[in-house]
Amino acid sequence: MTVSPRIPTLDDVANAAGVSTATVSRCLNEKQKVSPKTLAKVMKAVESLGYTPNFNARAMAAKQSHTIGAIIPTMENAIFARGLQAFQEKLLEQGYNLLVSSSAYQPKLEAQQIRELVARGADGLLLIGYERDEAVYEYLARRGIPTVLAWASIPNSDHASVGFDNRAAMRLLADRVIEMGHRQIAVISGIVEGNDRAAERLAGIQDSWQAHGFDLDALPVIQTPYEIEHGASAFERLVQADVKPTVIMCGNDVLAAGVISKARDLGFIVPNDISVTGFDDIELAKHVFPALTTVHVPHRQMGRVAAESLIDLIEDRTKKVSHQLDVSIEMRASLQRI
Repeated sequence: MTVSPRIPTLDDVANAAGVSTATVSRCLNEKQKVSPKTLAKVMKAVESLGYTPNFNARAMAAKQSHTIGAIIPTMENAIFARGLQAFQEKLLEQGYNLLVSSSAYQPKLEAQQIRELVARGADGLLLIGYERDEAVYEYLARRGIPTVLAWASIPNSDHASVGFDNRAAMRLLADRVIEMGHRQIAVISGIVEGNDRAAERLAGIQDSWQAHGFDLDALPVIQTPYEIEHGASAFERLVQADVKPTVIMCGNDVLAAGVISKARDLGFIVPNDISVTGFDDIELAKHVFPALTTVHVPHRQMGRVAAESLIDLIEDRTKKVSHQLDVSIEMRASLQRI
């Protein structure tokens, strides 16, 4: 018969360190209130015994888990990585841990993950964008779960948000493209159903196109998942048209990277033969060749502000507010005047 090893307790740590259990608790939770000598002694005992605090018991006693849940649409590329990293760094500074799930752009899966994170005792949630079933928001309100929406700014909403105006940002870039002489524009967009960011970015291009007096029906648009290979295949379809585009505007940098790669494979020279733009300014945008003209999104600032806003809501220091951040156009070699 195999006997399970005994799990070390708080008392074991206190005995090993020669201090009280209250002192051990302070060393684990309020290090600043303990002398460096005592802290070092206790932490040595913690490490040697392999002690792990019982966070479930602590959460039940405090009615707070100090855990935040975040659900992002994908982990398959770097779109959300920089913002999420800054979000986690700020949470750690304030003593919070992060649990992350990926919904694969599936609303039903996201709704299920929200319920699971709440069931696990998450004190608050970070969600991406605002388009989801109203029943999800009603569930969060009934449970009293503070929630911050990111990557989109919703000034007149009842929900706290930290982000930017996707539609205005993409219109700014489209205006620049048209001002540079381009009249044969094609668009590779993310799938807009269930994705407010993709829908707003496409609408921004359409706004600019119509404002300059062009027929919306004459603007070629392909909607496709946000993956490099899908950007590449969409490009191949677009350049088979009788009237070839002089520029392809992509819904994000990942799609644009696929376009640039496929253009090279097919013998096109970017930007001499065709220009390409993206959106997000992830690290990839600087390292594709030629470097990508794109909309710079302040990912790290967004992550930090989202964490601060969510902690303020959890700790009841503020009411729901929206933060709209500024974006900018990063002009690089993939776009040229014609």
